[in-house]
Amino acid sequence: MVRVGVVGATGYAGAELVRLLAGHPDVELTIITSRQYAGTRLDKIYPAFSGAVDLVCEPYSEEKISELADVVFTSLPHQLPMELIPGLIRRKKRVIDLSADFRFRDPSTYEAFYQPHIAKELLEQAVYGLSEAYTEEIRGADLIGNPGCYPTSVLLPLVPLIRKRMIELDGIIADSKSGVSGAGRSLSISSHFCSVNDSFKAYKVGAHRHTPEMQEILGREAGRPVPLCFVPHLVPMTRGMLTTLYLRPAGAVSAGDMRSCIGEAYAGRRFVRLCSDDLMPDTLNVRGTNICEIGVRKDKRSERIVLVSVIDNLVKGAAGQAVQNMNIMLGLNEARGLDAVPFPL
Repeated sequence: MVRVGVVGATGYAGAELVRLLAGHPDVELTIITSRQYAGTRLDKIYPAFSGAVDLVCEPYSEEKISELADVVFTSLPHQLPMELIPGLIRRKKRVIDLSADFRFRDPSTYEAFYQPHIAKELLEQAVYGLSEAYTEEIRGADLIGNPGCYPTSVLLPLVPLIRKRMIELDGIIADSKSGVSGAGRSLSISSHFCSVNDSFKAYKVGAHRHTPEMQEILGREAGRPVPLCFVPHLVPMTRGMLTTLYLRPAGAVSAGDMRSCIGEAYAGRRFVRLCSDDLMPDTLNVRGTNICEIGVRKDKRSERIVLVSVIDNLVKGAAGQAVQNMNIMLGLNEARGLDAVPFPL
């Protein structure tokens, strides 16, 4: 059994980590931390865990978590992980971070959209944890920067196409919709019920912090900068994410060619599912799962190829992909603890 700890277990992604890890057959969840709820049993904060998880939230202690855990998940707001993770790495712990602190190789890009980085020496060591795209790098990693939810939904369909040079790199449009849980558990006026119910709105247009994360990965794959028009939207549902990509094919590449490319890239991978020609992705079909579902169509009038992808933003977009990365790091089957049958309704 692998001893695992979760730092920041009471946020939405942290609680989802606890849910998945508590049912993982190869894991012993040994310690969870929370600054706000230190001393409180987790099932008092999330009654859904009653009878399943009896751990008490503890204040963060590098010494104690290093003593009790071999793998540590950090599910904290940006800036905090970069303060804690260097000490864990020095103690030979394997760390999977769900913030943006270790997703970037270029510290200046991170600092332009977040804050000064105080652990730059670890950025080259960290591996971007897009599980299906960087599996080999993840296998040998000690530190994973787990991707954001929007980038996961955008990059999984795009990376194979860019690697095979199947799309024009200029003019990529990503139109994404997210459930409200993507905003996190902290209170804000914009996520109050009265602000969200009966509302469907774009936000942070041209200024969302996931854009540079996606552009860095796209540029790495393309070997040149890739401009991306990314527009996020908030929809009145708890969880789920749908991204529509509008692409110009390179030369005579067809929608069928792109579909085959994606299918070949992810052949045998449990968590990427291509829709048949008579279906399109639906967030309902991946709710509570670690699956990314992808559909491909051609719009003959505009000559664009339209790709649609859906994920559960808290699972494949956060905690589930983090557990998948842990499985890969440890040499386990990547589906261990994640292979629940999707809800039919």
